Amino acid sequence: MPVLISRRHLLLLAGSAALAGCTAPDKPSWPPVPSALPSPSAVRTGGGPVPLQPGKVMLGAYVALHGMSPAGGLALRRRQLGHDLRIVHRYYSWTDQLPTRLSYLPPASTLMISWRGPRLTDITTGRADRLITAAARRLAAGDRPVLLRWGWDMNRDFYRWGGAANGRSPAGYVTAWKRLRGLFAEAGADNVSWVWSPNWNTHPEEPWNNRDGYYPGDDLVDWVGVSGYSQGETPEQMFDPVYQTYAARKPIMITEVAVADRGGASKPDWIRDFAAWARSRPAVGAAVWFDTDTHPGSTEKWRIDSDRASLAAYRAMAGDPVFGA
Repeated sequence: MPVLISRRHLLLLAGSAALAGCTAPDKPSWPPVPSALPSPSAVRTGGGPVPLQPGKVMLGAYVALHGMSPAGGLALRRRQLGHDLRIVHRYYSWTDQLPTRLSYLPPASTLMISWRGPRLTDITTGRADRLITAAARRLAAGDRPVLLRWGWDMNRDFYRWGGAANGRSPAGYVTAWKRLRGLFAEAGADNVSWVWSPNWNTHPEEPWNNRDGYYPGDDLVDWVGVSGYSQGETPEQMFDPVYQTYAARKPIMITEVAVADRGGASKPDWIRDFAAWARSRPAVGAAVWFDTDTHPGSTEKWRIDSDRASLAAYRAMAGDPVFGA
């Protein structure tokens, strides 16, 4: 698997995966918690080929554990939790062959692919059309619903597909997304659910980099996602602004989430708080943990079983019928 997050990436993140003990150069901007959230009656179904299941939160993870294969890591979590993860998350580089199937994907699990992008002009000018069409045909050949999360965290300044690297504007990202969707449609990849996924913490926080400016439109997005790694922020601070904006229109997915161990009961307490947050927001249909101890340069304890209390809190969440147990 290619390196997904560089050391520079880790150091820059304020609200995403950062090195333990490092202070990011920009202090997280904590948005106010909305005073009113969309009511349950306002939440619509949706999600495309991977639909929102009312009253359920599909619990998934990116599992990458030191000394274990992907199959071994998933088998360990199955033993610890008593069932398979509902979503298995994997990362692919732009030029990787996307999988038609994975031998270790459990029968009842859905694959979520996070697909890195190129500079946006490679897409918007048509130079990448053959590559995109080939990827679409491979996913279509899998003949199984799949979640595709292309070009995530576009509102941060460390990815080549982000607005900061493409004219300090979201326009190219929206144009690229539309071209991707059109080429996938032409290839017959109607088993793909499209996941739009900004970071909870926009940087730089300037008018041109407004998170919602990157939104391609309701007709081109199946799930609205948001990623965030807590280093003291609450789930409300991190995720309610996206929920407030989109929950009445689209199912919501927490596409990458984990919490740093800050000592004491901080980590298990946060996991319990997150579970309560998700249960109380009916448009949240999926939550995908960042369950790993293998990222280069990172000493953070993101994995769910970094201590017994954290594993117990996670097991309690996974065993809750709301979370698909």
